[in-house]
Amino acid sequence: MLAAQRRRRILDVLEREGTVRVSVLADEFGVSEMTVRRDLDALESGAALHKVHGGAVARTNRGEEPWSETKAAQQRSEKQSIAAAAMDVIDDGMTLAISAGTTTLEVARRLHERSSITVVTNSISVFQELTDPHTRPGHGPEVYLTGGSRTPSNALVGPIAEAALAAFRVDLSILGVHGLDRDAGLTTPNMAEAQTNRRLIDIGHRLVVVADHTKYQEVGAHVIATLDRVDTLVVDDGLTAAARADLTDIVDDVRVAQTRGDA
Repeated sequence: MLAAQRRRRILDVLEREGTVRVSVLADEFGVSEMTVRRDLDALESGAALHKVHGGAVARTNRGEEPWSETKAAQQRSEKQSIAAAAMDVIDDGMTLAISAGTTTLEVARRLHERSSITVVTNSISVFQELTDPHTRPGHGPEVYLTGGSRTPSNALVGPIAEAALAAFRVDLSILGVHGLDRDAGLTTPNMAEAQTNRRLIDIGHRLVVVADHTKYQEVGAHVIATLDRVDTLVVDDGLTAAARADLTDIVDDVRVAQTRGDA
Protein backbone atom coordinates (compact mmCIF):
# COMPACT_ATOMS: atom_id res chain seq x y z
CA MET A 1 0.00 0.00 0.00
CA LEU A 2 1.36 3.40 -0.98
CA ALA A 3 1.88 6.11 1.63
CA ALA A 4 -0.89 8.23 0.11
CA GLN A 5 -3.33 5.31 0.40
CA ARG A 6 -2.39 4.65 4.02
CA ARG A 7 -2.85 8.28 4.94
CA ARG A 8 -6.23 8.41 3.25
CA ARG A 9 -7.27 5.31 5.24
CA ILE A 10 -6.02 6.93 8.44
CA LEU A 11 -8.16 10.00 7.80
CA ASP A 12 -11.16 7.78 7.00
CA VAL A 13 -10.80 6.05 10.39
CA LEU A 14 -10.43 9.41 12.14
CA GLU A 15 -13.56 10.73 10.48
CA ARG A 16 -15.50 7.66 11.59
CA GLU A 17 -14.07 7.03 15.07
CA GLY A 18 -12.29 10.24 16.07
CA THR A 19 -9.10 8.44 17.11
CA VAL A 20 -6.47 5.98 15.79
CA ARG A 21 -3.76 3.93 17.49
CA VAL A 22 -0.32 3.30 16.00
CA SER A 23 -0.25 -0.40 16.91
CA VAL A 24 -3.66 -1.08 15.35
CA LEU A 25 -2.78 0.75 12.13
CA ALA A 26 0.54 -1.08 11.84
CA ASP A 27 -1.23 -4.44 12.06
CA GLU A 28 -3.92 -3.39 9.62
CA PHE A 29 -1.49 -2.04 7.02
CA GLY A 30 1.17 -4.70 7.52
CA VAL A 31 3.89 -2.10 8.12
CA SER A 32 6.12 -1.11 11.04
CA GLU A 33 4.95 1.24 13.78
CA MET A 34 7.72 3.61 12.69
CA THR A 35 6.14 3.82 9.23
CA VAL A 36 2.77 4.65 10.77
CA ARG A 37 4.36 7.32 12.95
CA ARG A 38 5.90 8.91 9.86
CA ASP A 39 2.44 8.93 8.26
CA LEU A 40 1.01 10.62 11.34
CA ASP A 41 3.85 13.15 11.35
CA ALA A 42 3.08 14.04 7.74
CA LEU A 43 -0.63 14.38 8.40
CA GLU A 44 -0.05 16.48 11.50
CA SER A 45 2.25 18.82 9.59
CA GLY A 46 -0.61 19.36 7.19
CA ALA A 47 -2.98 20.12 10.12
CA ALA A 48 -5.06 17.03 9.31
CA LEU A 49 -4.84 15.51 12.79
CA HIS A 50 -3.37 15.94 16.26
CA LYS A 51 -0.83 13.38 17.49
CA VAL A 52 -1.22 12.01 21.01
CA HIS A 53 0.60 9.31 22.96
CA GLY A 54 0.22 6.05 21.01
CA GLY A 55 -1.79 7.46 18.13
CA ALA A 56 -3.73 10.50 16.95
CA VAL A 57 -7.08 12.23 17.23
CA ALA A 58 -9.11 14.24 14.79
CA ARG A 59 -8.18 17.90 14.73
CA THR A 60 -10.89 20.50 15.22
CA ASN A 61 -10.67 24.27 14.87
CA ARG A 62 -10.59 26.15 18.16
CA GLY A 63 -14.12 27.42 17.71
CA GLU A 64 -15.55 24.12 16.48
CA GLU A 65 -17.51 22.03 18.97
CA PRO A 66 -18.17 18.35 18.17
CA TRP A 67 -21.62 16.94 19.00
CA SER A 68 -21.82 14.88 22.17
CA GLU A 69 -22.77 11.75 20.18
CA THR A 70 -19.47 12.01 18.30
CA LYS A 71 -17.40 12.49 21.45
CA ALA A 72 -19.17 9.66 23.28
CA ALA A 73 -17.70 7.09 20.87
CA GLN A 74 -14.12 8.27 21.48
CA GLN A 75 -11.76 7.05 24.23
CA ARG A 76 -14.57 5.13 25.95
CA SER A 77 -12.35 2.85 28.04
CA GLU A 78 -10.24 5.81 29.17
CA LYS A 79 -13.30 7.77 30.22
CA GLN A 80 -14.72 4.82 32.15
CA SER A 81 -11.42 4.32 33.98
CA ILE A 82 -11.21 8.02 34.80
CA ALA A 83 -14.75 7.96 36.19
CA ALA A 84 -13.89 4.96 38.38
CA ALA A 85 -10.83 6.78 39.74
CA ALA A 86 -12.88 9.92 40.38
CA MET A 87 -15.09 7.99 42.81
CA ASP A 88 -12.23 8.14 45.33
CA VAL A 89 -12.79 11.87 45.85
CA ILE A 90 -16.60 11.68 46.17
CA ASP A 91 -17.77 11.00 49.73
CA ASP A 92 -21.27 10.13 50.86
CA GLY A 93 -23.32 13.16 51.82
CA MET A 94 -21.60 15.49 49.38
CA THR A 95 -23.31 17.97 47.09
CA LEU A 96 -21.81 17.97 43.59
CA ALA A 97 -22.00 20.29 40.61
CA ILE A 98 -21.40 18.24 37.43
CA SER A 99 -20.77 19.88 34.08
CA ALA A 100 -21.73 18.55 30.67
CA GLY A 101 -19.36 16.19 28.91
CA THR A 102 -18.93 12.55 27.99
CA THR A 103 -16.42 11.91 30.79
CA THR A 104 -18.62 13.55 33.41
CA LEU A 105 -21.48 11.40 32.10
CA GLU A 106 -19.39 8.33 32.96
CA VAL A 107 -18.97 9.76 36.47
CA ALA A 108 -22.75 10.13 36.74
CA ARG A 109 -23.24 6.49 35.72
CA ARG A 110 -21.35 5.48 38.87
CA LEU A 111 -23.61 7.49 41.18
CA HIS A 112 -26.82 5.51 40.73
CA GLU A 113 -26.70 3.96 44.21
CA ARG A 114 -25.33 7.02 46.04
CA SER A 115 -28.62 8.16 47.55
CA SER A 116 -26.98 10.46 50.11
CA ILE A 117 -25.46 12.61 47.37
CA THR A 118 -27.09 15.68 45.82
CA VAL A 119 -26.25 16.68 42.23
CA VAL A 120 -26.83 19.97 40.45
CA THR A 121 -26.03 19.90 36.75
CA ASN A 122 -26.40 21.88 33.55
CA SER A 123 -26.07 18.66 31.54
CA ILE A 124 -29.19 17.19 29.96
CA SER A 125 -27.37 13.85 29.60
CA VAL A 126 -26.26 13.71 33.24
CA PHE A 127 -29.78 14.59 34.42
CA GLN A 128 -31.34 11.90 32.23
CA GLU A 129 -28.79 9.31 33.37
CA LEU A 130 -29.53 9.94 37.04
CA THR A 131 -33.32 10.25 36.79
CA ASP A 132 -34.39 7.85 34.00
CA PRO A 133 -36.13 4.89 35.70
CA HIS A 134 -34.87 2.55 32.96
CA THR A 135 -31.20 3.27 33.74
CA ARG A 136 -31.56 3.90 37.47
CA PRO A 137 -31.83 0.53 39.25
CA GLY A 138 -32.15 1.94 42.77
CA HIS A 139 -32.67 5.10 44.74
CA GLY A 140 -29.96 7.43 43.50
CA PRO A 141 -28.96 11.02 44.19
CA GLU A 142 -31.31 13.94 44.39
CA VAL A 143 -30.76 15.81 41.11
CA TYR A 144 -31.39 19.42 40.05
CA LEU A 145 -31.20 20.53 36.41
CA THR A 146 -30.64 24.14 35.41
CA GLY A 147 -32.51 25.76 32.57
CA GLY A 148 -30.79 27.53 29.70
CA SER A 149 -29.93 27.29 26.03
CA ARG A 150 -28.68 23.95 24.69
CA THR A 151 -25.22 23.49 23.14
CA PRO A 152 -23.90 20.62 20.94
CA SER A 153 -22.44 19.01 24.09
CA ASN A 154 -25.95 18.87 25.63
CA ALA A 155 -25.04 21.61 28.10
CA LEU A 156 -27.57 24.20 29.23
CA VAL A 157 -25.88 27.59 29.24
CA GLY A 158 -26.54 31.29 29.47
CA PRO A 159 -28.07 33.62 32.09
CA ILE A 160 -30.80 31.20 33.19
CA ALA A 161 -28.29 28.39 33.77
CA GLU A 162 -25.92 30.73 35.60
CA ALA A 163 -28.66 32.08 37.86
CA ALA A 164 -29.73 28.53 38.76
CA LEU A 165 -26.15 27.51 39.60
CA ALA A 166 -25.64 30.64 41.69
CA ALA A 167 -28.37 29.43 44.07
CA PHE A 168 -26.14 26.51 45.19
CA ARG A 169 -22.96 26.00 47.14
CA VAL A 170 -21.38 22.57 46.58
CA ASP A 171 -18.54 20.46 47.99
CA LEU A 172 -17.11 19.52 44.59
CA SER A 173 -17.43 20.95 41.10
CA ILE A 174 -16.70 18.15 38.62
CA LEU A 175 -15.74 19.55 35.24
CA GLY A 176 -15.16 18.01 31.84
CA VAL A 177 -13.17 20.06 29.33
CA HIS A 178 -12.50 20.28 25.61
CA GLY A 179 -8.87 21.25 26.13
CA LEU A 180 -6.25 21.09 28.86
CA ASP A 181 -3.04 23.05 28.38
CA ARG A 182 -0.31 24.31 30.72
CA ASP A 183 -0.41 27.84 29.28
CA ALA A 184 -4.00 28.18 28.00
CA GLY A 185 -5.57 26.34 30.95
CA LEU A 186 -9.03 24.77 30.68
CA THR A 187 -10.77 25.67 27.43
CA THR A 188 -13.87 25.06 25.31
CA PRO A 189 -14.96 26.07 21.79
CA ASN A 190 -18.22 27.55 23.12
CA MET A 191 -18.15 31.03 24.68
CA ALA A 192 -21.45 30.65 26.53
CA GLU A 193 -20.42 27.26 27.90
CA ALA A 194 -17.14 28.74 29.14
CA GLN A 195 -19.04 31.40 31.09
CA THR A 196 -21.51 28.92 32.58
CA ASN A 197 -18.66 26.59 33.54
CA ARG A 198 -16.96 29.48 35.36
CA ARG A 199 -20.09 29.85 37.47
CA LEU A 200 -20.12 26.08 38.07
CA ILE A 201 -16.52 26.31 39.32
CA ASP A 202 -17.25 29.32 41.52
CA ILE A 203 -19.96 27.57 43.53
CA GLY A 204 -17.67 24.67 44.46
CA HIS A 205 -15.41 24.35 47.48
CA ARG A 206 -13.01 22.25 45.37
CA LEU A 207 -12.60 21.70 41.62
CA VAL A 208 -12.12 18.23 40.13
CA VAL A 209 -11.33 18.05 36.40
CA VAL A 210 -11.78 14.77 34.52
CA ALA A 211 -10.02 14.63 31.15
CA ASP A 212 -8.60 11.85 28.98
CA HIS A 213 -5.10 12.14 27.52
CA THR A 214 -6.27 13.44 24.13
CA LYS A 215 -7.37 16.68 25.80
CA TYR A 216 -3.79 17.55 26.75
CA GLN A 217 -2.40 20.46 24.68
CA GLU A 218 -5.77 20.82 22.95
CA VAL A 219 -6.84 24.48 23.09
CA GLY A 220 -10.37 25.74 22.52
CA ALA A 221 -11.21 29.32 21.66
CA HIS A 222 -12.52 30.27 25.10
CA VAL A 223 -10.78 29.98 28.46
CA ILE A 224 -12.76 28.56 31.37
CA ALA A 225 -10.05 28.83 34.02
CA THR A 226 -6.32 28.61 34.56
CA LEU A 227 -4.81 25.31 35.69
CA ASP A 228 -3.99 26.63 39.15
CA ARG A 229 -7.74 26.66 39.89
CA VAL A 230 -7.78 22.85 39.72
CA ASP A 231 -7.57 20.97 43.03
CA THR A 232 -7.68 17.44 41.58
CA LEU A 233 -7.03 16.35 37.99
CA VAL A 234 -8.00 12.81 36.97
CA VAL A 235 -6.42 11.62 33.71
CA ASP A 236 -5.70 8.25 32.12
CA ASP A 237 -2.39 6.46 31.65
CA GLY A 238 -2.26 7.41 27.98
CA LEU A 239 -0.76 10.70 29.15
CA THR A 240 3.03 10.60 28.90
CA ALA A 241 5.22 10.77 32.00
CA ALA A 242 6.61 14.11 30.81
CA ALA A 243 3.12 15.54 30.45
CA ARG A 244 2.15 14.29 33.91
CA ALA A 245 5.21 15.95 35.41
CA ASP A 246 4.37 19.15 33.54
CA LEU A 247 0.86 19.21 34.99
CA THR A 248 1.97 18.22 38.50
CA ASP A 249 4.03 21.40 38.63
CA ILE A 250 0.75 23.32 38.70
CA VAL A 251 -1.90 20.92 40.03
CA ASP A 252 -1.11 19.43 43.44
CA ASP A 253 -3.29 16.32 43.08
CA VAL A 254 -2.93 14.54 39.71
CA ARG A 255 -4.48 11.05 39.66
CA VAL A 256 -3.78 8.59 36.85
CA ALA A 257 -6.41 5.98 35.99
CA GLN A 258 -4.95 2.71 34.69
CA THR A 259 -6.50 1.62 31.41
CA ARG A 260 -3.90 -0.47 29.60
CA GLY A 261 -0.90 -2.59 30.39
CA ASP A 262 1.39 -1.11 27.71
CA ALA A 263 1.18 2.54 28.80
